[in-house]
Amino acid sequence: MITGMNKFLQRFRREESGNMTVEFALAIPLVFGIFLSTTEMGIYTMRQMFLDRGVDMAVRNVRLNTGQNLSHADLRDQVCNFAGFLADCENELTLTLTPIEVDTYAGPSGQPSDCNNTYPVVSPLRQFTHGSEHQMVLIVACYSFDPIFPSTGLGYALDQEQGLSLMYGFSGFVQEPS
Repeated sequence: MITGMNKFLQRFRREESGNMTVEFALAIPLVFGIFLSTTEMGIYTMRQMFLDRGVDMAVRNVRLNTGQNLSHADLRDQVCNFAGFLADCENELTLTLTPIEVDTYAGPSGQPSDCNNTYPVVSPLRQFTHGSEHQMVLIVACYSFDPIFPSTGLGYALDQEQGLSLMYGFSGFVQEPS
């Protein structure tokens, strides 16, 4: 019995004809996982670039148009108009303005916990404080989105809150005297 099994295994090892179904079955999920993760990363990077561009352009408008006290909605609309690519930006983007004391700088206290606006009950603004003259202000934009492939690869690994993934854009400016 053992001799017969050894002869069968030796013949199996020498044989080069046949199908490669095992290799195919093992390799295809890996290749598709890499492909889907690459696609997800490309779209994520594009979203991040558009978010950063929107925040930078809106902050540039705030710097150039000194003396204006923009509301949260006005500033959010500016960011969304400059960003362009972000789907449902008006509902999925929240902004936080935080005055920074340069002498005793302490960084922002963690990530905003109320990043998305998708709840039926409207949550109050986290913090939206206009700075005084010559004061540095940090603006944090948080955009929540659905991953393209949420159950595979990178889409599965993205941090998710209430089923949505989050990305942040940061910028700062000095409040000029009016």
